[in-house]
Amino acid sequence: MSGPVVYTSKVRIERIRGPVRRAHLPAEEEPTIFGVHSAIAQHYGVPADAFPPRATTLDYVVAAAGG
Repeated sequence: MSGPVVYTSKVRIERIRGPVRRAHLPAEEEPTIFGVHSAIAQHYGVPADAFPPRATTLDYVVAAAGG
């Protein structure tokens, strides 16, 4: 038996350019910027100098799971 839904997260993602995305998250005044870095950029074929290194969505998922 399940109870009523108590929360629905409302997140909006905007693709900026290439792998760079802007996430509008609940309870945050400023958006969070996602991108790629190091081995992840290399895996996706993004040249190291194409974009400034940014945390990836995977980094946030791992941080959330570890928290």
